[in-house]
Amino acid sequence: MAEKLKKITIDDITKYRFPGNLQYSPDGKLLAFNVQRSDVENNCYRTDVWLAEGDAAKQITYTTDARMLFFDDERTLILARKTADAKPGTTELFRLSVDGGEAQPWITLPFPMRSLKKVKDGLYAAVGAIDRRDPNAYKDNAETRAKKLAELEKEKDYTVVDEVPYWFNGAGFTNKKRNALFMVDARDGLKVRRLTAPAFNVMNVLIDGDTVYYTGNTFENRQNRKAKLYAYNTATDKTETVYGKADRTFGRMFVMDGQLYAESSDMKAYGLNQTDEIYRVSKDSLELVYKPEISLYSSTNGDTVHGGGDGEACDGKVFVTLATINDHNVFYEFGKDFTPKTIWEKPGMACFMAMSDEKIAMCYQEWNNVSEVYTMNRDGSDFKRITRLNDKALEGKYIAEPQPIDYQSEGYDLNGWVLLPKDYDPKKKYPAVLDIHGGPRAVYCDTFFHEMQLWASEGYFVFFTNIKGSDGRGDDFADIRDDYGGTDFRNLMDFTDAVLAKYPQIDEKRVCETGGSYGGFMTNWIIGHTDRFCAAASQRSISNWKSFSLIADIGLVFGPDQCGAEGIFGDANDEKLWNHSPLKYAANVKTPTLFIHSDEDYRCPLPEGMQMMQALAYRNIETRLVIFHGENHELSRSGKPLHRMRRLQEITDWFNKHAK
Repeated sequence: MAEKLKKITIDDITKYRFPGNLQYSPDGKLLAFNVQRSDVENNCYRTDVWLAEGDAAKQITYTTDARMLFFDDERTLILARKTADAKPGTTELFRLSVDGGEAQPWITLPFPMRSLKKVKDGLYAAVGAIDRRDPNAYKDNAETRAKKLAELEKEKDYTVVDEVPYWFNGAGFTNKKRNALFMVDARDGLKVRRLTAPAFNVMNVLIDGDTVYYTGNTFENRQNRKAKLYAYNTATDKTETVYGKADRTFGRMFVMDGQLYAESSDMKAYGLNQTDEIYRVSKDSLELVYKPEISLYSSTNGDTVHGGGDGEACDGKVFVTLATINDHNVFYEFGKDFTPKTIWEKPGMACFMAMSDEKIAMCYQEWNNVSEVYTMNRDGSDFKRITRLNDKALEGKYIAEPQPIDYQSEGYDLNGWVLLPKDYDPKKKYPAVLDIHGGPRAVYCDTFFHEMQLWASEGYFVFFTNIKGSDGRGDDFADIRDDYGGTDFRNLMDFTDAVLAKYPQIDEKRVCETGGSYGGFMTNWIIGHTDRFCAAASQRSISNWKSFSLIADIGLVFGPDQCGAEGIFGDANDEKLWNHSPLKYAANVKTPTLFIHSDEDYRCPLPEGMQMMQALAYRNIETRLVIFHGENHELSRSGKPLHRMRRLQEITDWFNKHAK
């Protein structure tokens, strides 16, 4: 008799380990990566560095708790680490030999570092945070720095803002803060020099030989998403404006066959969510070379991915990037003719990659495993897994395999998945959960999703889908400007009908619903337009587009853009913003609704949940608001371990109360 499988539990989220930031050594023989793990006792995450040579991967740091940045040479890694002696406003960097031994102190940067890229031996380009009111603070000696910290301590009870946005999700209050470009020379002592003006905000940086390309724009009182492109020559110490029109956004850059290329968008056809195109860049000139039909990055969704990393690489001859097709990821290779060649394509979720002369490494997870490191040849052959970070955590557990379901809605052929409950008996009736992704330009796929697997283990059917507005099918399909709560809502209701028709074992009176971010908006919208769900859990949501536009870090541009308004003020714009606001329909709500919000979520700020919760409480609709202190918009994905568990406990208890 087969051994009975155990349930996925809430605390399993703290047992997973998450690889990220894959980096090949310059000679391509070694692959290094970070692995994050939960420290439940201290309610935080620790980072270990792992190393792979061939198919064998091993951990090489154990107590250092430092994140690996890159290989400085074939046998030396650069690590960022914060020690007990770290001075405020600085970044400590260490060197670690892959041949063994402790990490050795290297240099301390006199600013909070955002990124560091090597130009050549001993010379680096760094992006660091500055205060434009004191842009040369990085030059301060210890005494001056101490005096300034003492003055800041006196002001700790006050925050003054005079520009927008004045905060940013995950970064806190950013008023007067800018990302500056520094040159760091460690060849003879340490010399640091800021290249950009105090009000300039750096966005992207690319190193090509002696040249440092960077994009950004001056940010005076209101940030401009559009950018200019510059080139700094480290040999001549001169900066040239490559593209100075500030009429578009710039994304990733790469150099192929000596020519600079950049992903860019003028946002004219589809607004803020318009797909970047690839342009050949020359002096004040952009030549379109490739117009993608899909996003050239991974927009697949999951809650078991940490650490970050690159999604593209260029070796000077070809450009390789992740892309999202329908409900899965592919790797595209581009040569100078910019005809995409698919070199890898599989169901599931791929994220983060690195490339050597012979290999490509990636983090990848299927429906039955949490993210692991895989490698393959440059042509996609010999695809193999080289880590077993999460086998023990999942051993003997019930993992529901996503069951595909196709349906039609509003003239679209759509697809979704259903997870069957643990110990499923087709003769019994079960509760269910509809889970809605964020974005909206994101994608669900048949990959492991802890929260969904948890509810399947708890005895629920779980179903999820990619509706109008999702990624993977081009800009037309992703565009729901001025249609929030329209086609997308009807798609979800048709999907629910299709799932109930295919699985009569679901008790239609015990169907719950949840979602976060855009999914939180949609939850708020759903409860104001139908009472078919027995309970709902709205997470990091939007309830009032007018208040969102004037509070959120991206609100001033994202709110009007997505609601089809020309601005924030005026009767016509008010009508657009209010008509798409779930709060307008709160008088219709009958569904018991839980609200989950974080007080440092500046993407979908706390007042959005408070307004909706108070509207329900005023009408005596059963409701509950759980506020997570010190968390931001990423609570469900990278929140502190105890907080992630509490979030899942709150939602699961709410569903159990109303569906069981």
